Amino acid sequence: MKRLPSGILVAAALMLFAPLAVAQILIVTGARGAIGELSRQQAEQLYLGRTRSLPDGTPVTLADLPAGSVRDRFYEQLTGKNPSQIRAYWSRMVFTGRALPPQQVGNVRELGALLMANPNVIGYLPAADADSRMKVLLELP
Repeated sequence: MKRLPSGILVAAALMLFAPLAVAQILIVTGARGAIGELSRQQAEQLYLGRTRSLPDGTPVTLADLPAGSVRDRFYEQLTGKNPSQIRAYWSRMVFTGRALPPQQVGNVRELGALLMANPNVIGYLPAADADSRMKVLLELP
């Protein structure tokens, strides 16, 4: 029986488990912020513009990362909508005057600065980019 080179076996294993290696996404706020927790349903309602405040009446500002893989995964995991569905959704919301999309930041570093400057800002980022200045409100698988 012929043996396969070990490099091929490693590559095959990596391809098999690649979907499991996708980084977890965290929904966060500033560590000193007053926002205590957030349910998945509340996060979805906020990020789809259906509400602008928490159940206790606290108004929140949402931050959105630039278009790309993290943003796409975030919306797919939270809402089940793909990037084109999210763009179409927000186009309708803005056109009808029902809501404005979340404030876009340039990168994770800008998100961190925004979270520190305003205690009512909520954003999301890959778990690997979270730091002690942030409080985790919700973990998305």
